[in-house]
Amino acid sequence: MEEEFQTDILLNGNQIIQSKNTFMYGIDAVLLADFVRTQIHKTDSYIDICSGNGIIPLLLTDVVEKITALEIQTEIAEMAKKSMELNNLENRISVINGDLKKVEGFFSKHSFNCVSCNPPYMINQHGRQNILDAKTIARHEVLCNLEDVISAADYLLHSHGKFFMVHRPFRLPEIFFAMKNHGLEPKRMRLIQPFENTEPNLVLIEARKDANPSLEIEKSLIVREKNGAYTEEIKKIYQK
Repeated sequence: MEEEFQTDILLNGNQIIQSKNTFMYGIDAVLLADFVRTQIHKTDSYIDICSGNGIIPLLLTDVVEKITALEIQTEIAEMAKKSMELNNLENRISVINGDLKKVEGFFSKHSFNCVSCNPPYMINQHGRQNILDAKTIARHEVLCNLEDVISAADYLLHSHGKFFMVHRPFRLPEIFFAMKNHGLEPKRMRLIQPFENTEPNLVLIEARKDANPSLEIEKSLIVREKNGAYTEEIKKIYQK
C-alpha cells in the first residue's frame, strides 16, 4: 500500500505530518500533554518515549525549551523528524530512532528529570496477524511491554524526577506493581470517561522517583456530552 501523508496544523501553530497507513495521533496524546504541561518547567530535561510522530513534544513547545523524542519504528521516527524540520524545531526537539529496551545505548543513566510515554496499551496475545504492521506495533505490546516502559523510565529519571503516562484502567494493578518495583511512586491519577455514565477507558498517571507514598486522585474527566459533543473541559484542552 502506498504511503499517504497529510499535514495538520495544531492549535499552537505547529504542523504535524501524519499517515493513515502508519500513525495518526489520538485524544490520548492530547490529554497526556495537557496532564503534563502544568507540572514541568521551561528548563526541564525532558524525554518522550514511544513518541510516535512526535505529537507530545510538538504540543509542549510552549512550556519546555528542549525535548528528546524516542521512537522505535523507523518510518514513524522519520515522519517525526520531518515535522520538526517543517516547524524549524530541529534544535529544540531531537528525534531518535531507537529501542527503549536498549535505552542505555543512547543515554546516560539518570539523565532526565521528566519522562512521558503513550505506550502500546494492549497485551499481544492469541497470535495476532500482521504483528509487524505499524498500527499494530503502536497499539499492542509487540516490540515492548509495560515492564519495558517503566524500566526505561526508571533508568532515565534522576531521583525525584517525574514520569507521566496514559494507559488503560484495566492495567492499573500491573502499572502500580511495576512502578513500585522500579522505585516510581504514583503521585497523581485521573480517569477519563467517554461519557458521564460510562466506565473509564483511559487513565493518566504521574509518578515520581524515590518519593514518599501519597496518591492524589483527581476528578474524572468526561470527554463527551450526552449528545456526543465535546465537553467544555475537552474544548479548553484542545484550545491550549
